[in-house]
Amino acid sequence: MPAPYRADHIGSFLRSPELLEARKSNADEQKLREIEDREILRVLAKQKELGFEIFTDGELRRRNFMSDFMDAVEGFDMGGAVGRMWSGDGAEAARVSGIVTRKLKQTGRLTGRELPFLKQHSPGAIKMTLPSPTQFPAISFQKGVTDKVYPDHSALLADVTEIIKGEMKALAEEGVQYIQIDAPRYSYYLDPKWRDYLQKETGTELNKLLDESLAADNACFKAARRPGVTLAIHLCRGNNRSHWYAEGGYDNIAEKLFGTLDVDRFLLEYDDARSGTFEPLRFVPKGKTVVLGLISSKVPRLESIDDLKRRVEEASRYVPVENLAISPQCGFASVMEGNLLSEDEQWAKLKLTVDAAREIFK
Repeated sequence: MPAPYRADHIGSFLRSPELLEARKSNADEQKLREIEDREILRVLAKQKELGFEIFTDGELRRRNFMSDFMDAVEGFDMGGAVGRMWSGDGAEAARVSGIVTRKLKQTGRLTGRELPFLKQHSPGAIKMTLPSPTQFPAISFQKGVTDKVYPDHSALLADVTEIIKGEMKALAEEGVQYIQIDAPRYSYYLDPKWRDYLQKETGTELNKLLDESLAADNACFKAARRPGVTLAIHLCRGNNRSHWYAEGGYDNIAEKLFGTLDVDRFLLEYDDARSGTFEPLRFVPKGKTVVLGLISSKVPRLESIDDLKRRVEEASRYVPVENLAISPQCGFASVMEGNLLSEDEQWAKLKLTVDAAREIFK
């Protein structure tokens, strides 16, 4: 069966200057909500105009791709952050997470501010995005602080997993057709400098850490598995303000990663040489869809349809073309400040995604 949603996108869109200003100036809740509602209606209409068959709210109600979790869960000190190395040109990377200083306590639904409006106004199938549980031990665990309440990364991961499992289950039960987990931290296993960091930071053997991460994400997917629900995972190497933090092909973990994760779709970064070759795709199980992130959300330059055709043809040596789709390699605004391109350039990239999918998979 051919893959549905041949033209895909990761979920986040650039914020308008009005929305950015309202959030930065701490506008009152009613005014902020009015602006968010208006902007979400606009991006829903634009997705329909461009020809997409899945719809997100652009994550416009979030400060970053994982703030839905932190807004619904107590226990974070937003004044601190674990240092990270970022690369790329342009503006300074934005902070995305605080430090866990208390036992986590859920106070509301993660998507409680987003889903009701989307269900009322989306012109088609809804795609909801959530951060992987693995994101939080990676960047919200600080030695000497977090270990006073969670003895190690594994203990924190267990609590985070239970919260995201509950949200995934609820989304599936409410009829959300497409649920995506965003999981940048698998890229740690692809890059030698980050493999070394993981080993030193956790004191745990890397294969054991990888197994633990896969089990956490699979627990969430299992909770959401329902007929008619598409489950997906998005893997990237950093996207904060057009920056990146990791590089390397999927080779090191491809067999275990693709063979273990219980998903329907793998959304993979393939926009430049840092992502390696298509060869690791030979480990993708039969019948699963690979969404090739061939179009860069980081830079304004528009890719050519001929180049996209050529790359899809190369990938089809390892995954049948009926199980391929295309998308940008990541969202356009993993943080609310967004990547270093204009909104017109963003829409041009998304139009290219739809046009290329129609041409390639006709």
